[in-house]
Amino acid sequence: MPAATPADERRGDAPAPGTIVAPGLVDAHIHPDKSSWGGPWMSRKPAASLADFIANDLATQRSYTRSVEERAHALLSTALANGTLAMRAHVDVSHELGTRNVEGVRAAAERLAPWLTVQIVAFPQFGLLTNPGTLEAMAASLDAGADLVGGIDPLGLEGDVAGHLDAVFGLAERAGRDLDLHLHDGGEDGLAQIREIAARTAAAGMQGRVTVSHAFALADATLPSRAETLDRVAEAGLWVTSCALGDDPVLDPALLEQHGVDYALGSDGVRDAWTPFGTGSMVDRAHLFAYRTGAMTDDALERCYRAASVHGGRLLGIPELAEPVAAGAATRLEFAGESLAQVVVDRPAPIAVVRDGRAAPGR
Repeated sequence: MPAATPADERRGDAPAPGTIVAPGLVDAHIHPDKSSWGGPWMSRKPAASLADFIANDLATQRSYTRSVEERAHALLSTALANGTLAMRAHVDVSHELGTRNVEGVRAAAERLAPWLTVQIVAFPQFGLLTNPGTLEAMAASLDAGADLVGGIDPLGLEGDVAGHLDAVFGLAERAGRDLDLHLHDGGEDGLAQIREIAARTAAAGMQGRVTVSHAFALADATLPSRAETLDRVAEAGLWVTSCALGDDPVLDPALLEQHGVDYALGSDGVRDAWTPFGTGSMVDRAHLFAYRTGAMTDDALERCYRAASVHGGRLLGIPELAEPVAAGAATRLEFAGESLAQVVVDRPAPIAVVRDGRAAPGR
């Protein structure tokens, strides 16, 4: 690490008037290997189902001429400039791709260390049981830069809940890694899968180490077993993440807190085959989360910032990003404004991004 300079070392500085000091942002769910960030505009094909989106995604990845490292580095650099100091990156692993996407994202992340911490999830986007050879590629990826085991829709995509969960929990337990599963499935089938994941988490003694990403079924107030499922999630120490993207269902933070469920916020896809949207800013994502969940009061707006910051710090296990900060903290963001609630509404870029007493590159 380079030595801190006087200009970088600002631990004892009091913020200027009109400056808000805030915790560093954490993107708890992002797909940097899929992104076209930093390249020309990419027109997208329509998709009517998850299978359509996945097919478009694979075709797009095959067509990229820029490397995974180049595209990921462009997005990660933008995220860092906008105050993201850590992220959980879901990176595609398959029989066809092997470990190259993981290696590309890891190389991009190493160029931005120590300011940006990146956890990589080995993600079987194109199927696990339905794509033979992928489980072996996921195991190899854990030696090639991936940190966690991923999973995807055991019923909706794989059609075998027990088989898929046996595979991903088995790999996680053998490798001593945490687990983060995509679950888009809605309805009572979606809730039943969440309860099964909760039961397996408790049985494996993995409380606090398993995340259900998206968990769309938990956003459906019409489902009779939702309250019971939320209680099971809390009892098992499951984390859930939401991304407030497009017309996707969004988890209600007040309801999650009422049931004692841990949650964090992510940005999901950014300018990839799945969506033309995304800015690389978690302040922008906190704004969308607030808008989608009807936040009006300062308390509700600040809760959305916490979902994009300290909650993610707890999920990723990074102490300096898991607590509120005060003026002069060694790791902090500074924004121009009157309050944190205003920051969520106005979506400014930070005027200072400081980690361990040093300004991030380009600041």
